[in-house]
Amino acid sequence: MLTVNHFIEIEETEFEFSFARSGGPGGQNVNKVNSKAVMRWDPHLSQAMPPGVRQRFLDRYQSRFTKDGVLILQSQKYRDQGRNITDCMDRLREMILAVAVPPIKRRPSTPSKGAKQRRLKTKKENSTKKQFRQRPSRDD
Repeated sequence: MLTVNHFIEIEETEFEFSFARSGGPGGQNVNKVNSKAVMRWDPHLSQAMPPGVRQRFLDRYQSRFTKDGVLILQSQKYRDQGRNITDCMDRLREMILAVAVPPIKRRPSTPSKGAKQRRLKTKKENSTKKQFRQRPSRDD
């Protein structure tokens, strides 16, 4: 069972794992052992995710889904299957946690009357300061 937080727990039966040979260095071990883990999960069929979290998840990670709506995560970071499986599960947990809390809507604010007056006062001071830097005209 993948425990994301105290509201979201996903059964391991929802995940489908397959294994392949990893690339990269490793000598003869790479050529013999299927240590790369490929995890498939369909969030549309998952009963564990609340509808709001599911929709935010689908919107945020839309580019990671196949045409069938299946999320594919793979890991070949480690040299054994078990650690690669837990790496895939941890990455999925982090992805769900990133969208678990709904974003706070921004409430537009307006500057106070004092802030407007201070801004205008400093603008006026800067304007007069720069005018004094100019050369005096022949009329002066």
